[in-house]
Amino acid sequence: MALTKVLIAVKTYPTISKKYEELVCTAGFLEDGTWIRLYPIQFRKKSYGEQYKKYQWIELDIIKNTGDFRPESYRPVSHDTPIRIVGEIPADGNTWDERRKIVLRKTYTNLESLITEAKDRSICTSLAVFKPIKVLDFFYEEEKVKEWSQEKLAQFSQYNLFESAEHGDFKVVRKLPYKFSYKFEDDSGKTSKLMIEDWETGQLFWNQYLKHERDAVKACEDVKRKYLDDFAKTKDLYFFLGTTQVHHNVAPNPFIIIGTFHPKKKIQLDLF
Repeated sequence: MALTKVLIAVKTYPTISKKYEELVCTAGFLEDGTWIRLYPIQFRKKSYGEQYKKYQWIELDIIKNTGDFRPESYRPVSHDTPIRIVGEIPADGNTWDERRKIVLRKTYTNLESLITEAKDRSICTSLAVFKPIKVLDFFYEEEKVKEWSQEKLAQFSQYNLFESAEHGDFKVVRKLPYKFSYKFEDDSGKTSKLMIEDWETGQLFWNQYLKHERDAVKACEDVKRKYLDDFAKTKDLYFFLGTTQVHHNVAPNPFIIIGTFHPKKKIQLDLF
């Protein structure tokens, strides 16, 4: 595809990879509104001017990720491929009208039909915008393993990956000690529970964790209030759904929530 322009809509919470160090999965939209996944990207090792935000247009040189069978998956030509921020779509007074024009070109409301598309090898949909008909609850559950394994951390020390000439000491992002999930209904009345792996969710937890003097439960309650009482009850909430490569063809439901789209609800005026 060579030099490509992408509107960033998703940045997942960083993970540790044996092959690529600390990685962020990025997804967004091409100018025609189709999805694209950019992975792997060593986001926190990019220069400040390359660390893009959501709803910024970026331009970079990409090629198909041949290690990933999902059709939306591409990668930068190399880890050193420059990323240029070339514009952004502002919030438009919180109604997000301009963002809606690209983001909401194709929206699913039936989870089973989306899963069928994902399993169909001729389509193999792995990224989608999904509108829940009803949000039932938001959960936080303590992880059994709260820290990165010593084996994974050892690789950073072995290859001096904690050191970065441009950024000084590089510290691996902390593993989230809780997992967060939405429970919702689709248009068939089917109830589902999906985990959310948005970077913003994790960052909100850590911000509130410090605010509450390291009280994790209070921090989780704040996250729940934001995602349930605010996003689900007062906003026009959509989910960005994505599959994980390892589970795409084997899990009954390979999708997780990789981000949310939550503009203010548009007021419908009754003219009669």
